[in-house]
This record gives sequence, C-alpha cells and structure tokens, in this order.
Amino acid sequence: MRRILDRLYDAALALAALTFAMIALLVLVQIAGRLIDRAARAIGAPPPGLTVPSLAEIGAFLFIGAVFLGLAGTLRAGGHVRVTLLTRALAPGAARLLGLAVTLGAAGLTGFATWSSAEQTLDSWRFGSVSYGMVKVPLWLPQGVMTLGLALLGVALLDALAALARGETPAHERAEAARGEHG
Repeated sequence: MRRILDRLYDAALALAALTFAMIALLVLVQIAGRLIDRAARAIGAPPPGLTVPSLAEIGAFLFIGAVFLGLAGTLRAGGHVRVTLLTRALAPGAARLLGLAVTLGAAGLTGFATWSSAEQTLDSWRFGSVSYGMVKVPLWLPQGVMTLGLALLGVALLDALAALARGETPAHERAEAARGEHG
C-alpha cells in the first residue's frame, strides 16, 4: 500500500510539473507569434497574426490544475507552511495528540472541500457549462482536476493521520526533520 500511495503522490506531482510546462510552452508560442508579427511588419509584410486564443483563461485553468495536483506531494515533502511553535514546546505525547487533532481537522475540511468541488464539477457537467473565452472549455475539466487534487490531499492527510495513530512519524515531519526545520 505504501508503494501505491507514494507512486500516486509522485504521479500527481509529475502532472503538476507537466501543467506548468504546458503554461510555459503556450506563453512561448504567444511570444513567438508576436515576434513573428513584428518581424513581418518590419519588412513590410502583413503580420500573420499568430496567437493562442484564450491564453489567459487556459493558463489559469492549467495553473489551478498544477496547484491542486501538487498539494498531496507537497504535503508529503513537508512543503506546506506549518506553525510548529506550540508542538515543539509540548511533551512528545501531547504534541502527537495535537498533531492527530490538527491532521484530523485538516482531513475533515479537505473532505468537505472535495465534496463541494465534486458537486460543482457534476453540476457543470450536467448543465454543459463552458468558459467565456474564445475557446469554450467545458468547466468540468478544470473543476475535475481540482477535485482530484483535493481528493489526493485528503488521502495524504489520512495517510499522515494513520502514521500518527500508529505512533510513527508522518512523511511531512520526516522531510522537515531531514532539512533541519523541525525540532
């Protein structure tokens, strides 16, 4: 099970990186199109008008995908902001109980956010909602990716909760300790 979860988190991080690369590629294509248009004008030729339609909107959808797909892997790597001032001051047993409570609360909130996002995604699919740009993107696509990212974060939080309940150190705390960020 550990290997499956780790591969799942890694795959989501790889997809997040891929979406960032797609944003960069689209922006580069847009810049190249503008440069070609300027060069055409400079030599007196009509500019071909190379553009990426709905670039800002598609870029925003890709960015949302990257952020949400990266949540679980970032948690596992200890990359989320956590305030450990209190837990460092507590005895180990009390710190573990607080960690359990906070992780359970985070998992609950993430579960609610996942459910809400899934409801919105299903509504967008049922009603055929599309974006307003020149390129009509079905809204369930970016919303579905967001829901998937939230669900993966929920799994990662439950994974951390299970580690804490077994008396183990969760992956995010191990990663922080390896970097010297956790007491």
